[in-house]
Amino acid sequence: MASPCCGATRPVASKKKKSRKQKIRRKSDTSLKGMVRLSGGTFLMGTNDSEGFSEDGEGPMREVTVNPFYLDACAVTNAEFAKFVRATAYKTEAEMFGWSFVFHLFVSPENASRISQTVIDTPWWWAVEGSCWHSPEGPGTKVQTRWNHPAIHISWNDAVAYCNWAGKRLPTEAEWEFAARGGLKHTRYPWGDDLTPNGKHMCNIWQGAFPERNSKADGYIGTAPVTAFSPNNFGIYNISGNVWEWCSDWFSPTFHLASTATNPTGPPIGQAKSMRGGSYLCHDSYCNRYRVAARSANTPDSSTGNLGFRCARNA
Repeated sequence: MASPCCGATRPVASKKKKSRKQKIRRKSDTSLKGMVRLSGGTFLMGTNDSEGFSEDGEGPMREVTVNPFYLDACAVTNAEFAKFVRATAYKTEAEMFGWSFVFHLFVSPENASRISQTVIDTPWWWAVEGSCWHSPEGPGTKVQTRWNHPAIHISWNDAVAYCNWAGKRLPTEAEWEFAARGGLKHTRYPWGDDLTPNGKHMCNIWQGAFPERNSKADGYIGTAPVTAFSPNNFGIYNISGNVWEWCSDWFSPTFHLASTATNPTGPPIGQAKSMRGGSYLCHDSYCNRYRVAARSANTPDSSTGNLGFRCARNA
């Protein structure tokens, strides 16, 4: 699996709380509102850039073709996820396990006193009891002032449940990268090669000395509203930074070397699902995975305070 980067993986030994099996009935209104129709076609996927992580399977750059598809212009928001929960009474995996990973600077002293574990490789992630999509930093925190921010603490399984309800699906990695590139070739970011053209911040990532000080020069220390920055040429917002986004593919650093170049997907089985886009915690001192070719992965039941999703749909 890819480096944990600015994510954290739920331990295998974790136990879920007992609960009834959740049955999700598709909602009657499965409109295309908020989605962008992408024409598909052939593009250059991956990178040969020296800044890439070869161990993650970012390269080589290769021609890939995808069919036309729809993609959410924005990541799924707290408001949208709340509608799903109200309609289905769905419980996320963070709620079922009773905890999720929260970045250490966001944990109140009271909640910090109840920390059960941290992550050895990424000690800035704390397992906070009671943290979930509606209590992002644990008990006493709410999303009422963040309805237009991306829903977080969302596992891959949670994202699939939402997609099933909405009559949509998760994008493949190829679709995600096609959309992120916005028709540009060879560029590192959705807008070009310069991270801050003319000094302008184009995405929500970390500024300062990670992991102790974020100057929030881009305006945000945590998540930003899903339309906080300008969209790319395809009208896709915040596809770099802000939150990691789940893709449908099982992750492999080598499977693509021998897979089809037309509508490729990941291997048929695996241990972790692919994630794209980086997050508000990414910083070039250790993790510049806000590049369009960058990728990472996590287990389908893992959830963190910087992990969300957007939906796709066949055209």
